Amino acid sequence: MKLNIAIVQCEIIWEDTAANLGLTGDSIKAVKSDVDLIILPEMFHCGFTVKPQESAGEDGEMVLTWMQQWAARLDVTIMGSVVVKLDSGYVNRLYTVSKQKVQWYDKRHLFSMGGEHKNYQAGSRRTIVEVKGWKICPLICYDLRFPVWSRNDCNYDVLVYVANWPAARRDVWNTLLKARAIENQSYVVGVNRVGKDASNNYAGDSQAIDAQGKHLLLLND
Repeated sequence: MKLNIAIVQCEIIWEDTAANLGLTGDSIKAVKSDVDLIILPEMFHCGFTVKPQESAGEDGEMVLTWMQQWAARLDVTIMGSVVVKLDSGYVNRLYTVSKQKVQWYDKRHLFSMGGEHKNYQAGSRRTIVEVKGWKICPLICYDLRFPVWSRNDCNYDVLVYVANWPAARRDVWNTLLKARAIENQSYVVGVNRVGKDASNNYAGDSQAIDAQGKHLLLLND
């Protein structure tokens, strides 16, 4: 069965959840009616922040509710990373939301050079989600650098990475996405943002790759 995926490669307004949900909603409205899965970048509602207290709590709950509303309205599955507050701390959580259920994966490999490890808890397990019979393994940004964590030992069909990956390291992004596709003999979809924040510029390079490393889609800035 064919799986139609829409990639939202967007700019993100720094730590402004309400504004980002408005802009992202405008992008989702433009998605074609035959799309099954919409994928948004890492922390699409606030940007890659190491101050989770500014964008979690009520904001995190609001983002999940927003995702559920859009999934039900369009009858699609929506995937995106959200800052979430738990009783034990904060996590960078990748939600997969349909009108039937909510599943999630918490980022395992935290970006220590950016201080993420000081403010977030690392996840401990992968999650395999299913969309139209396709098994999908969703991961987040820095996870891309850890091939063992991405290993296809659970028979997934598609490996997804959502990211805030800086333009200065775009060659690494492009190379590793292709490597993960070839070594795991699966499709790979990488969804990155564009624009800039206080620390970095982002070039996009969102893409879909087949199991032989061939680009099916490549979005530049």
